[in-house]
Amino acid sequence: MITEELKKLYITHTGHEPEAIDELPSSGSNRRYFRLKGTPTLIGVSGESVEENRAFLYMAEHFRGKGLPVPEVFIRSEDNIYYLQEDLGDTLLFNAIEKGRKTSVFDEEEKQLLRKTMRLLPAVQFAGADGMDFSYCYPQAEFNSRSILWDLNYFKYCFLKATGMDFQEDRLEDDFQKMADVLLRSSSATFMYRDFQSRNVMIKDDEPWLIDFQGGRKGPVYYDVASFLWQAKANYPDSLRQELLKEYIEALRKYQPVDESYFYAQLRHFVLFRTMQVLGAYGFRGYFEKKPHFIQSVPFAIENLRQLLQEPYPEYPYLCKVLHRLTELKQFTDDLKKRRLVVKVTSFAYKKGIPEDSSGNGGGFVFDCRAVNNPGKYERYKPFTGLDEPVVRFLEEDGEIAVFLEHVYGLVDASVKRYMERGFTNLSVCFGCTGGQHRSVYSAQHLAEHLNKKFGVQVNLIHREQNIEQNFSAKQ
Repeated sequence: MITEELKKLYITHTGHEPEAIDELPSSGSNRRYFRLKGTPTLIGVSGESVEENRAFLYMAEHFRGKGLPVPEVFIRSEDNIYYLQEDLGDTLLFNAIEKGRKTSVFDEEEKQLLRKTMRLLPAVQFAGADGMDFSYCYPQAEFNSRSILWDLNYFKYCFLKATGMDFQEDRLEDDFQKMADVLLRSSSATFMYRDFQSRNVMIKDDEPWLIDFQGGRKGPVYYDVASFLWQAKANYPDSLRQELLKEYIEALRKYQPVDESYFYAQLRHFVLFRTMQVLGAYGFRGYFEKKPHFIQSVPFAIENLRQLLQEPYPEYPYLCKVLHRLTELKQFTDDLKKRRLVVKVTSFAYKKGIPEDSSGNGGGFVFDCRAVNNPGKYERYKPFTGLDEPVVRFLEEDGEIAVFLEHVYGLVDASVKRYMERGFTNLSVCFGCTGGQHRSVYSAQHLAEHLNKKFGVQVNLIHREQNIEQNFSAKQ
């Protein structure tokens, strides 16, 4: 039925049938997307909500009239349920920055795409609002107390209650009202995209294009900044987030003066609000509609919440108390524990083979200690290992091992730090020498102690050829 309706629109627009129609994957939306291949190739959309479709169709035309990069709509059905739009390709910004998201190290190309997107946002907010008829917005024409309380109760019913937590609803509702008052301190006639994040930006010819803006309405500028920079799975390090904030503020100055101290103070409240709104959506889409992408995103949003609550929000004392308890629930702390890093450090003899990485992760290092002066070539050291005082004294007085380990620490420390930031769980470091007795044992022992002391991570130490194992527990 849907493909037939889209085919009719394609024929009306082009004069011929499409060569093929392929359905495209969707995530949180109830709209369905299809690629109609041919000359030209177009995207067909089927939306159940006529009001939502009307909002998109109006905004797309309005934004194009303002010179904003949005897909052109070529034809629509009379009932506004089906329409054909420009094909922007397959590259979401979310996918274009995948390497950075997974490693928390964004290269210059990824950063440039993010900068372009943040510079585009004020144009959407101000030029997009110019002359807009906000009565087309669905389900609300503006960001107001009612819509704020809807989102906060969405969080309460779809996420908070689903955890089984006990709380006093009247006290929570009091703080919800206080939050609504704070968020509405700054009136604004700008366009609020509402779901401005990397999954709703496409990259075409190395430039950002905007999609899925039909939930937008009149509202303050802070919300979209919070939505983009604190997107749960984007994994922007704080240094990059601050850089992109500055990029946004500089672009914003073209449209209005900016009091940075007030801007940052107000932004904090929108970040907290957006995080709660997102958790409500994850609860509904994940726990009730059973969509795995949303369930997988919950731990990232909870971690965002933990970070936010490190600084107090004195305006909402009871809400913050409830949120602290939420982040400490077993299902979320257990998940955090599962994501805590365990470093496996092994000493071995090369003649018996390099140890296998049983975690399946494959991440880490193998260091060859055989270039370091070998105490094993002297008869008096043969009965001892790298744990015994005579061998320790030989290696440390010789001095080569200290220089060797200095370089090792520099490499491994950087990986441990990054793995902890990314929530990775396994890192393997191996030291090999001729017999797995002196140099490799000394090096492995010292690295294990160093990592546990410096980072507090759990370290499982194995001196394979000596049949010695030692565990250094994670420090709370």
